[in-house]
Amino acid sequence: MDSLEPKMDEVEVARALIQVLKEGKKDTFHDIIKELDSYEIARQYKDLPQKRRPLFLEFLTIEELTTLLKYLNQDEQLSVLEMIGYERATDILELMQSDELAFLFTGLSKSKVDRLIAHMKREQMEEILHILDYPPKTAGRAMNNRYITVRPDATVEEAEQELKKFQQLAKYLNYIYITNKDRKLVGVVSYRDLILSDPQSRISEIMTTKLVKADVLMKQEQVARLIGKYDFESVPVVDQNNVLLGAITVENVLDIVVREANEDIEMLLASGKSIDFRTRPLVAAKRRLPWLLLLLFIGLVSGSIISKFEETLEAVVALAFFMPMIAGMTGNTGTQSLAVVVRGLVSEDVDMKKSLKLLFRELVVGVLIGITCAVVISIIAYVWQGSFILGLVVGASLLATLIIGTLAGTVIPLILNKFKVDPAVASGPLITTVNDILSLLIYFGIATMFLSKLT
Repeated sequence: MDSLEPKMDEVEVARALIQVLKEGKKDTFHDIIKELDSYEIARQYKDLPQKRRPLFLEFLTIEELTTLLKYLNQDEQLSVLEMIGYERATDILELMQSDELAFLFTGLSKSKVDRLIAHMKREQMEEILHILDYPPKTAGRAMNNRYITVRPDATVEEAEQELKKFQQLAKYLNYIYITNKDRKLVGVVSYRDLILSDPQSRISEIMTTKLVKADVLMKQEQVARLIGKYDFESVPVVDQNNVLLGAITVENVLDIVVREANEDIEMLLASGKSIDFRTRPLVAAKRRLPWLLLLLFIGLVSGSIISKFEETLEAVVALAFFMPMIAGMTGNTGTQSLAVVVRGLVSEDVDMKKSLKLLFRELVVGVLIGITCAVVISIIAYVWQGSFILGLVVGASLLATLIIGTLAGTVIPLILNKFKVDPAVASGPLITTVNDILSLLIYFGIATMFLSKLT
C-alpha cells in the first residue's frame, strides 16, 4: 500500500474503502486508514453509503472512533453510538472530555442521557450530570478538565514533577493553576515562567495573582471574547466563591465560534437545522418547510394588501412596474442591517447606550441610502412616464420604506437579544416578508393620496 497510497486522491480512497468493506478485509482497511488524517477519515465516513457505515465503524479502534466523533455533528455522533452498541459506546464516552460530552448531550432527554451513561464509572457519570446542570451555552458547559493545579507553597521542581504525571495532556496545557486548600484559585504560572525559574523557588514567588477568569455562568461568546482580548491559550473557570471548576482553551473557543456561526447561518436562512451537501432531499425539505410554510401564510397578507388597492393599480398601471423593486429593496436593506447587528452582538456586550447609538447610526444610514436611491428612481420614473408626480410617489415611497426596512432589521434582533432570545432567529426571510408588507402599505398608501394628480 505504501507505494500506492500517495498517488490516491480522495475519490480513489473512497472507492478503495468501499471495496475492502464489501470484501470484509480489515487489514487492508487499516492500511488505507493509517495514511489518512483524522479529518479525512471523518470525510470518508460521511461520504460512505449508509449500508457500509456499520462495518467501517466496527473496523475502527476505540481511539479512532473517539477522534471521529470530534468531526461529526450531534445527530451524527448519536447515530454512531447507536450503531456500535452500548458496550463500545461506553468505552468511547469514557475517553471523551467533559466539554465534548456536554455538546453531545445538549438537548437530549434525561432518559436518553441516562441510557448512554448507564455503564460508565460512577465518578464520570456524576461529572457529566454536574456539567449538564449548568445552563446551555455557558462556560460551565464548555469547560474541560484538562488542567493541573498545585499549591502556592510547592517548589518549582515539585510542580514540574506534577506536570510529568500528566504527559498525555501535554498538548492541552499552557498554564498551571494555583489553588489553596479550599480549591480557590489564587494564581497562575505559565510554562515559560516555570522553566526559567529556580527549581527551589516557591510557586508563590513566581505566580501571577492578577487573574483573568471566567465565571461558570458566563456566556460562551463572552469567554471567547475574553480569550481573544488577552490572547490567552486558556482561561480558568470558577464559581461565585472563586473555586476552580475547569478551564476553557482556544480549541474550545474555536468549537464554540464555529457552532455559533453555523447555528446563526441556519436560522438566518430559516432552515433551523444543519443542511449540507450530504443532506438527503427529504430531510432537507423537512427542515426547510416549517419556516417556509409560515412565511407563505404571512406572504398572503401581501396579496390581500394589493387587492385592497386594486382601484389605484387600475387607475395607474405604471405603479405595478415599480412594486417588485420597492418590496425587494426594502427586504435587502433590512437583511443587511440584520447581518450587521447579529455580527455585532457576537463580538460586543450591548447595553441600552450602545443600542441607541447603533439605532441612530442605522437611521442615518437608512436616510442616506434612501435619499440616494429615491433620487435615482424618481428620475427614472419621470423620464420613462413623463410624470413628475409619479416620480415623486415612487421616490418618496422608496425613501420611507428603506428607512423603515433598515430600522426593522436593526430593532428586531436588538429586542430579541434583550429578551435573551438568539437574535439570529430574526431570519433573513422573516425580515424580508415583514418588510414586504410594510413597503406595500406605504407605497400604495402614498400612491392613493396622490391618485387624483396621477390620473
